[in-house]
Amino acid sequence: MSTTPVRVILPGLLRDLVGGVAEIEVASADGGQTVGQLLDRAFTEYRVLDGKVRDERGRIRPHVKVFVNGQDATRGEGLATVVPAGARVHIINAVSGG
Repeated sequence: MSTTPVRVILPGLLRDLVGGVAEIEVASADGGQTVGQLLDRAFTEYRVLDGKVRDERGRIRPHVKVFVNGQDATRGEGLATVVPAGARVHIINAVSGG
């Protein structure tokens, strides 16, 4: 039985690091997967993204937000947030300037 893949949507700043790739499609795991597991799978091919989204301890960086179907996972369960099949996951990084 085939399930709908999860789409990880990247912001412009991260797209620039991976040759303009706007979305990474990740196969849905049986029984669901967590945000942490999803990022592991999504970043397998694009290792450079992992260091931009997660710190050296594997936590989501303070200036990065991860939304699962429009809900801010970084305010809830964080990396333990369950990602359903077919979800759209947006990675948003804060832009600052002066």
